[in-house]
Amino acid sequence: MTTGEIPFLDLVTVHRELREELRSVFETALDTAGFVGGPAVQEFERDFAAFCESQFCVGMASGTDALRLALVAAGVRPGDTVVTVPLTFIATTEAISQAGARPDFVDIDERKVGRVVSKRTGGPVTAVIPVHLYGQMADMDPILELAARYDLIVIEDACQAHGAEYLSNKEDRWRKAGSMGRAAAFSFYPSKNLGACGEAGAVTTDDEQLARRCQMLRDHGQSRKYFHDIEGYNGRLDSIQAGILRVKLQHLTRWNEQRRQSAESYNELLAPTAGRVAVPYQPSWSKPVYHLYVIRTPDRNELQKHLTESGIGTAIHYPIPVHLQATYALLGWKRGDFPVSEEAANQILSLPMFAGLRSEDQHRVAEAVAGFASIRSASEAGIFPTPSHGSFGAKGEVHHGSSLLGR
Repeated sequence: MTTGEIPFLDLVTVHRELREELRSVFETALDTAGFVGGPAVQEFERDFAAFCESQFCVGMASGTDALRLALVAAGVRPGDTVVTVPLTFIATTEAISQAGARPDFVDIDERKVGRVVSKRTGGPVTAVIPVHLYGQMADMDPILELAARYDLIVIEDACQAHGAEYLSNKEDRWRKAGSMGRAAAFSFYPSKNLGACGEAGAVTTDDEQLARRCQMLRDHGQSRKYFHDIEGYNGRLDSIQAGILRVKLQHLTRWNEQRRQSAESYNELLAPTAGRVAVPYQPSWSKPVYHLYVIRTPDRNELQKHLTESGIGTAIHYPIPVHLQATYALLGWKRGDFPVSEEAANQILSLPMFAGLRSEDQHRVAEAVAGFASIRSASEAGIFPTPSHGSFGAKGEVHHGSSLLGR
């Protein structure tokens, strides 16, 4: 049995395995002085568009740039309102604010989306950003139906969902993340399922005009060199990162399958802890890629401490819902406005998850979780005097709130 530390994320091994291919990318850039734009970026854009089953891909400097410029290119303007969920990384709402719009939120309750869109006051709601959180697709059919009813732009936040799939009842087929909205944004931050060796991102879309506008926006608004038709940004994807991503893209399907297998193993190993520790819920319409494996327990802080002391790395994604972040205090949101997201933020804990995670390490993680659950159960039974905790949800399932609507 392994006795050393188990990292939350291992980025060393995968790069060691690809070392020669990645070196070749760097050497090609040196030999050609092709550092920004050019064939390396175009080839990656072509390959990633095909992977996502989209017509166009526009490489960006980061996932945040991708989301912001997708909003701008789609027509979101200052004074507009863009609706998303509070349980997400802050880049989702930063992109909204930096596009000049106002972020608004809905909790994980389908009834609230209709109320926000149809009855809110203030700036017009022009767009919706469903977040494919932790590598699981949002429930897109009802979101797209609602968007069609109210003439809303749908921009997928697919920054954690490279390769995730969704079974569309409307179309009776599986659809890839990045192929369902007006556009989608991906992040290639190093920790993602498809990660660069630095910062990178991309927009995917079937809208040729939107793709062209994204190309201009990322490059100072240029239609051609030194001809600036619009005011843009510096959001270009550099050639070395594009080459690295193209190498890694060839392995992504295999890596995603390894993550799915690891998630299945965790589900089985953690089954005895049901009632105190809930594993991720996978609906029949989703093929997640498990960017993160997130459990849920009312004893989150104590469990995290126990795992840390056991040499097991963990993380929390995310401890403070966006509407309660200090930077948005002026928007007037308060604790209790979105109780489902707030409760989740107090209970979620991400366990080690990465391609190549060893079975023996998963067993050790599960044993540590089960040991903790046993101790807590014994304590609550009166064997050890510790503060009591409330019981946890039905059926041992986690609904993380990755979608705006529930099917």
